[in-house]
Amino acid sequence: MTTTLAPRAEPRPRFTAKQGWALAVLVLPVLLISIDMTVLGFAVPFLSEDLEPSASQLLWIVDVYGFVLAGLLVTMGSLGDRVGRRRLLVIGSAAFAAASVIAAYAPTPETLIAARALLGLAGATLMPTTLALMRNLFTDDRQRRFAIAIWAAGFSAGSAAGPIIGGWLLEHFWWGSVFLMAAPVSLAVVLAAPFLLPESKNPNPGTIDLPSVALSFLAMFPFVYGVKTIAEHGLAWTAVAAITVGAVAAVLFVRRQKRLEHPLIDVALFRLRRFSASLATNFTIVFAMISALFLLTQYLQLVLGFSPMEAGLLLLPGMAVSVVTGLIAVRMSERTGMVRTILGGLVLVIAGFAAMAFIGVDEGAAVVAVAFALIGGGSGLAQTVTNDAILAAAPADRAGAASAISETAYELGGAMGVALLGSLATGIYRNEIGEAPASAAETLGEAVHVAAALPAEAGEALLAAARTAFTDGLRTVAVVAAALVLVAAVAVGRALREKP
Repeated sequence: MTTTLAPRAEPRPRFTAKQGWALAVLVLPVLLISIDMTVLGFAVPFLSEDLEPSASQLLWIVDVYGFVLAGLLVTMGSLGDRVGRRRLLVIGSAAFAAASVIAAYAPTPETLIAARALLGLAGATLMPTTLALMRNLFTDDRQRRFAIAIWAAGFSAGSAAGPIIGGWLLEHFWWGSVFLMAAPVSLAVVLAAPFLLPESKNPNPGTIDLPSVALSFLAMFPFVYGVKTIAEHGLAWTAVAAITVGAVAAVLFVRRQKRLEHPLIDVALFRLRRFSASLATNFTIVFAMISALFLLTQYLQLVLGFSPMEAGLLLLPGMAVSVVTGLIAVRMSERTGMVRTILGGLVLVIAGFAAMAFIGVDEGAAVVAVAFALIGGGSGLAQTVTNDAILAAAPADRAGAASAISETAYELGGAMGVALLGSLATGIYRNEIGEAPASAAETLGEAVHVAAALPAEAGEALLAAARTAFTDGLRTVAVVAAALVLVAAVAVGRALREKP
């Protein structure tokens, strides 16, 4: 009798010590950017008191970072493919450190706006280069997936730590400390990258096409500006004009890329189903998640009465679950397949938004914690796999440009989510609050300020109406977000059908 032994499973590859340290260097910029994105909101009251910016200056302080970042991501991703991704990472990290110091000690609003713009420029070099460098650093598929899971976990960890770190710094130091903390981290990347990261670039890049650079910036900057303006001030002709300019520039940009021998972006990548479906998945998750986070922080503080730090701690489990599921996604995708892992993640996200539809005006903290844990867990599963699919689908010499497209989808998803779903919540709030002072009918924050100046009984009545209206808007947004993610799940399932 002959016994056939089953072959042993191939052992999971492990990182070498140098690869482990290199991965740590690549995670640092991501951690830095995610913290930087979340701490500014807490510092606004303090810097407003010190610098006394006008209303328009304050808007530029908050928004110019995202505008410049979104406008230059594609250019910087392609530039890294040409001049070297490690070189661009080092230059960008040094610029980020310098801009952080300038922002921390800014004596005027104008200086702070300029420093934030420089931070956006430097940030545009960091995200696509870190992800692209993984393509050459981790050539084994399983190693790369696990590395991307840790990279994504760094982003989630930074988003969770931002409110807590920001709250602690603002309790003990001046507002500039939230910017200054980025400097030593950036300098650590500058010092360590040349020793730990291999250089990689396109061996035959061609010259960079300056008209394409201008068109990519004109496509992104006005579009994001228009979307954010609508979210903050409602429909206006300036916002519509900006979006129109962005759309026209985007069409001209795509046409030009098709004609160039060495394009800024290889538009043929979008014909790859795995690439396009993964981009669409990331866009939809971020679209829904960022808008929910934007509204949830207000709900926890202004409706339920939590402090900023308490609100951050309540959302922390969701971020922690995102980290854990991101690491689990690697093994899960190997066992059940990429499509099932993505769909499983999207189902969890849908369940989270569905749960959020049951929050109340007087209680809802536990529901928020559970709902955000489901959303975070689902996004960790899905986005770890989709980020790997985006990177694996692109040719190695185009890794920077592909990573930049992925990051652009994140930026657009976040901006449009806040604009569209935020506008929906605002519309419901204004419609339901009824008879109220004009400023109180604009936002819940204004209603809280107006109520404090009214007699006790009138103030309490206004607050009750405002909190109920805001909660109804948030519940509606949760239902719409669940429906959008459901549509995305069906579309992705059909686009990525795996043949037996």
